[in-house]
Amino acid sequence: MPRSRLGRDYHLLWSAAVSSRFGDALRTPALALLAATLTRDPRWIAGVTVAAQVPPLLFGLVGGVYADRWDRRRTMALVDGVRAAVVAALAVAVAVDRVGMAALLLAAFLLATLGTLFDAASFALLPALVPPAALSRANGRLQAGTALAGGFLGAPAAGVLFAAAPALPFALDALTFALAASLVLALSPPSPRSCTFGPDEPVSKPHNGGRNSKIGEKRGRFWGEVAEGVRWIRGDRTLWNVTLLSAGSNLAISGMMAVLVLHALDVLRVTPTGYGLFTATAIIGAVGGALVAGRLAARFGTLPALRLVLAAQTVALAGFALARHPVAGGLALATFAAGTSVWNSLWASYGQRNVPAALLGRVGAAQRMVGLLTAPVGAALAGVVAAAYGTVPVVVAAAVTFALVTAAAWRVLRQPATPAPPREAVATG
Repeated sequence: MPRSRLGRDYHLLWSAAVSSRFGDALRTPALALLAATLTRDPRWIAGVTVAAQVPPLLFGLVGGVYADRWDRRRTMALVDGVRAAVVAALAVAVAVDRVGMAALLLAAFLLATLGTLFDAASFALLPALVPPAALSRANGRLQAGTALAGGFLGAPAAGVLFAAAPALPFALDALTFALAASLVLALSPPSPRSCTFGPDEPVSKPHNGGRNSKIGEKRGRFWGEVAEGVRWIRGDRTLWNVTLLSAGSNLAISGMMAVLVLHALDVLRVTPTGYGLFTATAIIGAVGGALVAGRLAARFGTLPALRLVLAAQTVALAGFALARHPVAGGLALATFAAGTSVWNSLWASYGQRNVPAALLGRVGAAQRMVGLLTAPVGAALAGVVAAAYGTVPVVVAAAVTFALVTAAAWRVLRQPATPAPPREAVATG
């Protein structure tokens, strides 16, 4: 069966995503390095990371609403334009030595907040650019491109550029945002039938009552739109199960990643100079998994492939827990990372195929928010356990968690015998 062509617009979106990811990979370590030059207080340095992690939990659903209300192409371009301005201002402040910790915290928080709207709009826009049969392949290539741009290009370059001039990685990051905005604007304008600007009618009936009643009406309509996306994902058993399974997986992944460097150095006997090469194995695995995601979905079907991926990741984590040599640990880590890329590509494709276009922003945002809720819990628990008992119990607990998630997936991820009739979506603009 011939493959569906992805087309010009997809390649523009892919280029924009890779450009942004490259800039992110430059900025994230540069922010940490800059914070370390301003203070040695670990609370402030950790605060920069926290400032970038909180917005998706606070504003993820809000970003989903506006991604469904507004033209998604223009929204993405506007967000990247604003992010380019924010990072450029930070680069200037660093260049003239007028930056402090408050500015770093504000920049990290603002960029992450804008990112919630961009991610929701990007997730919802992709199904309008490629045929449904090509979504798994399209998402896989996005995963592969961003992994390469971030892991192989951006992250290694960040330290070199920062050493040359602290403002340089931020200036280059601003250019990548500007490039991404121009690429998104070059996308073909959406047809009127594909534009989604939210419900034509408010959730609650309008009533006359002056200015305060109009404000209340708008608030009711806004939160009604939020609830509509949440109700959809709760009403679709498969999507809800996949979301809960993602949350369980992220609990284990976040815990393992929190102690990965210590486990590699102390248990696997990876040398400090070889740690970069060790982590590169995960990037290679992630790229490989992303490139085969579409083939796995075509060969086994999306839901069976998701079950198989979780089983393979459980075996890989068990091997990682037992490994005591860098090579064995690196191979297990690469296999696990490949599974993560396949999972991310396939669950995104499943939602994009089965959710009405007018609800994609909200449903995708709700999925991401629920999936991320467990990440800080896993990292905090891992820190406590590793401090008391070492890193091996953390990795073992991660493998056990994945085994439980896999068992649940084999029970709940079943292809329906007959497809359910499509539900009515909200009216489109």
